[in-house]
Amino acid sequence: MKKPVIAIDGYSSTGKSSISKVIADKLGLIHLDTGALYRGVTWFALQNCMHGSDSINLQELFSSLDQIELEFRNDDGELILYLNHIDISKQIRTNEVSDNVSIVAKQKEVRDFLLHSQRSLAEKGGIIMDGRDIGTVVLPNADYKFFLTASIDERTNRRYFELAGLGIQADREQVKQNLIDRDKIDSEREIAPLKQAEDAIVIDNTALTKEETIDLILSHIKKI
Repeated sequence: MKKPVIAIDGYSSTGKSSISKVIADKLGLIHLDTGALYRGVTWFALQNCMHGSDSINLQELFSSLDQIELEFRNDDGELILYLNHIDISKQIRTNEVSDNVSIVAKQKEVRDFLLHSQRSLAEKGGIIMDGRDIGTVVLPNADYKFFLTASIDERTNRRYFELAGLGIQADREQVKQNLIDRDKIDSEREIAPLKQAEDAIVIDNTALTKEETIDLILSHIKKI
């Protein structure tokens, strides 16, 4: 029997990726953090498409997409992102990447570049994918769709402590503004905007722990 395809969308710092990882482990699925892919492209652009400028040269990035090889490798059950065979799992979580990823992610050329690989991974089933447009664009026929949300203050706290855990210094107000800016850019972009799929189950986990959120999602998924 084919295992299900699950799409989890939602705002930044609602726990999409960490929650998806646990659910994948519990249900024997593959977890794919699509946000990490966009962060990987952004990291590449910051390293290769700046040349003294304060902003990414998007045209140069588009012409360099064929030089980008992104892959997830399994490291003790955790999928680690590699860019051209180099582990960039920590680099993609820096403030610099966070400040630029929404601009990169809204580009049609970048989204088209990553869309095919994401869909190909889901064809055989048995995958849980999280991002911002999974249920609406990438996997519109997913067996289960969820949309996670939480208050901006709660998401700010989560993001702040996530950065601290990675040893990255951050200003709480700057973190909050970054989340607000990303929400606005991602929700208003013309190509594949962040929005809830009509048939998605909405979960507000402002007052829920990670474990409670996982249990709630699992309660909606039929046993495999």
